[in-house]
Amino acid sequence: MERKWYQSYDKEVKKEVNLDLYDNLPHIFDEMFHKFPDKDAFISMNHSITFRETDEQSNRLANYLTNELKLKKGDRVGIMMPNCLQYPLCLFAILKAGLVVVNINPLYTPRELEYQLNDAGVRAIFAWEPAMKTLEACLSKTAVEHIVCTKLGDLLPFPKGFIINSVIKYVKKMVPKWNVPNVIWFKDTLKNMSPKFERPSISQDCNAFLQYTGGTTGLSKGAILTHRNILANIQQSLNWYEFKADEGQEIVINALPLSHIFSLVAICFCTLIIGGVNVLITNPRDIDTFVGVLTKIKFTNLSGVNTLFKKIMDHPNFSKIDTSALKYCVSGGMATEEAVAKRWEKHTGTILLEGYGLTECSPTVLFNPINNKEFSGMTGLPLPETDVQIRDDKGNEIAEGEIGEICVSGPQVMKGYWNHEEETKKVFHEDGYLRTGDMAYMDARGYVKIVDRGKDMILVSGFNVYPTELENVITKHPKVFEAAAIGVPDETTGEAIKLIVVKHDEDLTEEELRGFCKENLTNYKIPKIVEFRKEELPKTPVGKILKRVLREEEEKKRNS
Repeated sequence: MERKWYQSYDKEVKKEVNLDLYDNLPHIFDEMFHKFPDKDAFISMNHSITFRETDEQSNRLANYLTNELKLKKGDRVGIMMPNCLQYPLCLFAILKAGLVVVNINPLYTPRELEYQLNDAGVRAIFAWEPAMKTLEACLSKTAVEHIVCTKLGDLLPFPKGFIINSVIKYVKKMVPKWNVPNVIWFKDTLKNMSPKFERPSISQDCNAFLQYTGGTTGLSKGAILTHRNILANIQQSLNWYEFKADEGQEIVINALPLSHIFSLVAICFCTLIIGGVNVLITNPRDIDTFVGVLTKIKFTNLSGVNTLFKKIMDHPNFSKIDTSALKYCVSGGMATEEAVAKRWEKHTGTILLEGYGLTECSPTVLFNPINNKEFSGMTGLPLPETDVQIRDDKGNEIAEGEIGEICVSGPQVMKGYWNHEEETKKVFHEDGYLRTGDMAYMDARGYVKIVDRGKDMILVSGFNVYPTELENVITKHPKVFEAAAIGVPDETTGEAIKLIVVKHDEDLTEEELRGFCKENLTNYKIPKIVEFRKEELPKTPVGKILKRVLREEEEKKRNS
């Protein structure tokens, strides 16, 4: 097929990538560990660990997983913690041992956690202590055999680590009382283990991640990402911007959770491969602390979502941030507002570059050229070795400028959904192109512009919220007759969730419903607006709620 986007590439970008350069992910990791042994790999809470330390400590942990826990190649291992120094050690250990990483949102409720643990068949899990109460609530209903618990300050020197752990538990009261038998403490896993590890045979086709993504059925699904998928996206991404980087000198702020595939691959892995350091931000929602970190580090790259850049610029200490070394910033996860991009450029002299990806694509598909001189307003160009077509609902490619569904083919596209064969069939065309569900058009230069990220999906601060999941939970409340969730514009989060409810019992109050939501849903999935209606919601002839009509009604209210 004609790849017309090649004409718009930066001249330094190669159109082809050697996808057979590395045997597996540990192979490419070996290269960076040996090339930059004494350079800092990660910084968290003003404490750093080098590439050599990361390599040796993850080897110790890999030995523990295989020799002590007797985990075998292909077994699934969960990681449930925020950005901290323990995270990469767990990550590299799992991958070196030929095991499969299952990233788990540390804010999950027991219901959400139970489903993911069972669906993935997780045998062991690394969890930070504030999540242990949640784990306790569902553990007996899962097949998890081994729990390794860590405290946030475990890898920090004394007394700093002790103080941080004490503040989290006793001052911030983030650790509810828990009782989980036979817990293994993270610090103990590193004791008496060899800093060298003999890896099993791992091919490019072996599974590396089960990365969970929301589903239109209301149940999340694990995208099977192989070593080849991740290697391909690392190489595609590096090819896109490596010419702009200084090897061994990049200082990258990683404020997005490592459990998110963009943070993990596009930021963490790509930074490490070129010898850069990841500055891990544990809680970017604590904007005062986050901006405080930014004022103390002369960083070269910052990636985030539109709302994060907005919050940084709105902070009173924004002017104290030294952006003189800043080369480029990536804004993804949600549409970047032109006003935010212009304001950022005015104050920092740096362009906000948009991109697009999805879990099923490891994740990056589209990116704006690094050498762009101004905010383009377009979502981006397909990466090398990636084919993108805009198709109609019958699967036919459509003309330039016409809106249709983004369909993707490339080495970064997932193998399929774990244990969901029928769902896998639904998202692939017969010719192998992945149906993203996102609507866009392509112009004559090959640039793609997303106009609607899925028909019903709601994007809250870059997080995908699938209404069906919310509705399935909320309609379990005995006083709810029916409910529908839609997205409405919000200045802070891009979109907010509006829940429209028909009561089964007139005694139901908004307070009661919100309490029920907090028990069963992660914070970003909790509706911001609740509307009660007496009449039934509009439906199709077969009884399906017409969310399109609800969105149109909401738009009329805003415009009246």
